[in-house]
Amino acid sequence: MPITLSALSFSWPDGTPVLDGVTATIGPGRTGLVAPNGAGKSTLLRLVAGELTPDAGSATVDGVLGYLPQDLPFIADATVAEVLGVAPVLAAIAAVEAGDVELLDTVGDDWDVEERATAVLGRLGLDDVALTRRLDTLSGGQVVTVGLAGQLLRRPDVLLLDEPTNNLDGAARARLYDVVDGFPGTLVVASHDRELLERVDRIAELDGGGLRTTSGPFSAWEAAVAAEQEAVAREVQTAEQALRREKKEKQEARERAERRAGSAARRAPDAGIPTILLGARKRRAQESAGRADGTHGDRVDRARERLDRAEQGVRADQRIVLDLPGTEVPAGRTVVEAVGVRVRELFGVGIDLELRGPERVALTGPNGSGKSTLLRVLAGDLEPDAGTVRRTAGRVAYLSQRLDLLDPATTVADALAAAAPERPEAERRTLLARFLFRGDRAALPVGALSGGERLRATLAATLFAEPAPQLLLLDEPTNNLDLVGVAQLTSALEGYRGALVAVSHDHRFLAALAPDRWVELSPGGSSAGPRTGGGAPPDPARPPS
Repeated sequence: MPITLSALSFSWPDGTPVLDGVTATIGPGRTGLVAPNGAGKSTLLRLVAGELTPDAGSATVDGVLGYLPQDLPFIADATVAEVLGVAPVLAAIAAVEAGDVELLDTVGDDWDVEERATAVLGRLGLDDVALTRRLDTLSGGQVVTVGLAGQLLRRPDVLLLDEPTNNLDGAARARLYDVVDGFPGTLVVASHDRELLERVDRIAELDGGGLRTTSGPFSAWEAAVAAEQEAVAREVQTAEQALRREKKEKQEARERAERRAGSAARRAPDAGIPTILLGARKRRAQESAGRADGTHGDRVDRARERLDRAEQGVRADQRIVLDLPGTEVPAGRTVVEAVGVRVRELFGVGIDLELRGPERVALTGPNGSGKSTLLRVLAGDLEPDAGTVRRTAGRVAYLSQRLDLLDPATTVADALAAAAPERPEAERRTLLARFLFRGDRAALPVGALSGGERLRATLAATLFAEPAPQLLLLDEPTNNLDLVGVAQLTSALEGYRGALVAVSHDHRFLAALAPDRWVELSPGGSSAGPRTGGGAPPDPARPPS
């Protein structure tokens, strides 16, 4: 049940290359697919799934294919049964039972489809989710889990998972890990979840448009990369020393030749040498100096080429470093105050939450507890059914899980220009460069960006919009980010001086934000953790989820 890639190449319509002649076979077992955001992980999976057409080469799959994309199509009034792909068969069964025998072929051997669908949902922790339930009543994590259930119902031989732990709480992640551990066929997972990547048999890295594989889990790949980078660093150091030595020898050879030529010219009148012989000697000296210069010049060129090759092996460690004084909120100012907030069946006891000054709050809780709903209430996007929300003067910036703030058709540069029209163009270019959009990358349309790149573009347009936000609400901002991207996001937020509420199942990321408070939501209400200052969760014994 392998996946076969044969000279697979793909470029975006603007000519940006993504994959260049990739040839590989991915066999049975679990393969973790890693690469920086924007390198083409999702593109490769979409090519294998047949959602994209390659420029050249082919991607073939032996057996039944299951594919869980990074961004699931979200149709608000779609039912769980429709997402699972069982709605037509369920309707046919109901019609046959009502006497319409013409639909027997539609049912086929799937008379137990409802039981199988319910069993798969139960295996994934959705025992209480009815097949008739609409998607817009589910949390983001529940939607992802329903999508996974739909793929498992296909009984695939090959399963592709693109960032499957996005939006999943700790319990849902544990159930996903069980699925990965027990999958009997060929599984390829693109993820930044370290715990998930520790469960794979091999790591396949997209590197420079190609694919290279390392046996073992993520930690083995990290160790191999570290050893490789140590060797590269030594090679760069050796090449630099060789280049300096060759440059020095070239200069010394030139100086020796010039001294010899000068000495011969000074002795010539006293020696009585004819002018014609002097000219011949001078030419020979110049030719000798030229040959020596050329020989040493060739050595310098070869040393420089060696250094260039060595430096190409150095991995970039790019950080976003910002200073955002315009976002500063005076200590003690009430930014937002929610009293007795309730929405539908959520927050049955009512939510009370007050943010004062540049306070940072980490908001956690299981899927379905209402974290995203509370952020929408705080942002003013959703009116509560009960209770009040009071906001002081100052802009509130809300980044939803779906990163739908920016128009997919606009370019990154134009998006920032629309958000900050008063800033000079040169200053905007500098700001985009700090968010790692340099050169042609700033001219890409938002719709062509990877998840991590889209988050960076959205964050740039949000933080530098006019006026600067006094309250920043982040809903699962590390979704779609690789480990380097998470570090970049954390470094970008270090310069934010306003109030912040962050929702995430990634406790490592939340701890890195050094929150002043941890607030945990449960289906029946909330509990606020103590002020920690150092960014530790209220219960240090709880494992990151």
